[in-house]
Amino acid sequence: MREVRVAPEQKGLRLDRFLALALPDFSRSRLQALIAGGCVQLNGKAPRKREIVRANDLITLEAPPIQKVDALAEEIPLDVIFEDADLVVLNKPAGLVVHPGAGHQSHTLVNALLHHCTSLSGIGGKERPGIVHRLDKETSGCLVVAKNDQAHQALSQQFAARTVGKVYLALVQGVPRRSQGVIDAAIGRHAVHRQRMAVRKTGGRAARTDYRVLQSGNDMSLVECTLHSGRTHQIRVHLHHLGHPVLGDKLYGTRNAAHVPRQMLHASRLALNHPRTDERMEWEAPLPNDFLSAIDALRGADPKAAR
Repeated sequence: MREVRVAPEQKGLRLDRFLALALPDFSRSRLQALIAGGCVQLNGKAPRKREIVRANDLITLEAPPIQKVDALAEEIPLDVIFEDADLVVLNKPAGLVVHPGAGHQSHTLVNALLHHCTSLSGIGGKERPGIVHRLDKETSGCLVVAKNDQAHQALSQQFAARTVGKVYLALVQGVPRRSQGVIDAAIGRHAVHRQRMAVRKTGGRAARTDYRVLQSGNDMSLVECTLHSGRTHQIRVHLHHLGHPVLGDKLYGTRNAAHVPRQMLHASRLALNHPRTDERMEWEAPLPNDFLSAIDALRGADPKAAR
């Protein structure tokens, strides 16, 4: 059982939001499911779905045992950048879904990990063993996986505290007016298109992306993006808001380049403190061939110059 008390400065938060901050080893979706399932009590009583917490409220959470993983191990090649007893850092290829879900019960990164690793953390539940964070299906690059529960908790806390360094490379439509800048705009669910996120004046969650144009030409640009938060589709939404959507992005792009094979977004660098030693570590995933070919085909430039 876990117990947390609401500090005066935390009053006014929704219960699930407060718990997501207080217990970063639980995802917000799982916390919502635990609240709905009667596993959370607020001052000794079952809370309402949208309960607002007050100063000095006492919240108890008793999570049921982690269910056995249902996914099957599959021999899918993995590009391992780093691995030890606590974590695995991968260069995820574009087109690979991270975990099983609707329409993707097999051939996911989780299926590959179950074949590659003798153990994975169970905190993510039966469908997401070891998964601390995600990349979209069409996004390639650095992704860290926890091999035990202690590592999962330590890594989740770093992501929640925004101390994880995350740098992406994106090929975007057009040439930004400024060679670098900050996009500080809250993101929330689109008011009409529920599969999309959008910049919101009200009701969104704070999000910040720093960007820097590395190269431009032929009505496209290679942009480096540094994340200071981790909202759903953050880079894609922010670049679309800037007026320069990611090439190949079918959800947010206004028009797609004919030569790009997919959404041209790559998680280039990842930096974090090792969950056991606390040593700061950083990894880099080289640009994949399709990304380099897209630069070459669209701009006629030397693809190595983008490294």
